[in-house]
Amino acid sequence: MSRIEKIKLSHLKVPLNLGFADAKVTTGKQSALTYVDLLVVELESDDGFESLGFSYTLRAGGTAFFALAQELATMLFESDPGDIETTWDRMAWRTNSLGVGGLAYQVIAAFDSALWDQKAKKAGVPLAKLWGACRDGVPVYNSGGQYLQATISEMQIAAQDSIARGIGGIKMKVGQPNWKVDIERIEAMLDVTADKVPLMIDANQQWTRDEAIRFCKSVDHLGLHFIEEPLSARDYEGHGILCAQFDTPIATGEMLTSFDEVSLLLKAKGADVLQADAPRIGGFTPFLKVMRHAEADDLILAPHFVMEQHLHVAAAYTLDAWVEHFDWFDSVFVEDVEIHDGKVWLSERPGLGLTLSDKAQSMVQSRIEVFNV
Repeated sequence: MSRIEKIKLSHLKVPLNLGFADAKVTTGKQSALTYVDLLVVELESDDGFESLGFSYTLRAGGTAFFALAQELATMLFESDPGDIETTWDRMAWRTNSLGVGGLAYQVIAAFDSALWDQKAKKAGVPLAKLWGACRDGVPVYNSGGQYLQATISEMQIAAQDSIARGIGGIKMKVGQPNWKVDIERIEAMLDVTADKVPLMIDANQQWTRDEAIRFCKSVDHLGLHFIEEPLSARDYEGHGILCAQFDTPIATGEMLTSFDEVSLLLKAKGADVLQADAPRIGGFTPFLKVMRHAEADDLILAPHFVMEQHLHVAAAYTLDAWVEHFDWFDSVFVEDVEIHDGKVWLSERPGLGLTLSDKAQSMVQSRIEVFNV
């Protein structure tokens, strides 16, 4: 077997052009999002292969990610890099005192994605094709430009620009203090998207069960593609009630941080559209397990954020899937993402097909190299 000779760990802060606001910001529970923390793991093996993986956190935790990653890194020197599931399990047990999910799993995800990137590179194929890709292009929807702070005119212009670019769906934020304002904004957006692309809405866990039922009832006739996170992320039963009661699909799962939590959601039949997030639940290794269960339940898969990773799992999913478009990492990686005809397309580059850009070097807050001696 080969072995890992060198590991480079980097903590990046990726600045955002605007402070993005959702319903939790307007209620004072969250601050506007102005940057994204990335934990980047770069591996070099003794047979000459280099690979890259990463995980992220929003608003807090970047320095903690980097600190824990330094504690875990040498575990890769003790493992067969091709036996990724065993390595994942050993890391999960090493961090067991931190609990299941959360910080530990999100750090493990960075190592896990780097190992999968290396495995696909050694096979000479894109990661999706290592898993048996079902498609070369995955429908993509845009989540930028339709935030709560945007005016109706700004949302409409942003949506028109996205559609012209070849984006296949538009998602807007809801959760205004006066729900009737949300209805007005949705109807204005339907003027732009109708007969062109699907429109989705995202409440970011804003409502109680009674509020969610009232709102879902008021929009159930509009033909929305899905309603995202109408309830607290771990109100699995409540989401199940909404799925059973309304024709409009319910989407959720992005805030869950382990396969166990996703499993509870699935048991409650709490999602028509599953939005599990690979970096948040521990990486591709547990996400592949999520996919098998989602397929068995005949769910649409729409992984949250990080299209650079989620394109590969969505392309390998046997049922309908979406990826979520953000341009936040455009400056981080050298490679451009190809979007046209409503889809984002796999490249022929092996692995994840990503390399850090020169501009990314200016975002580095901390960096360390560890050698296998």
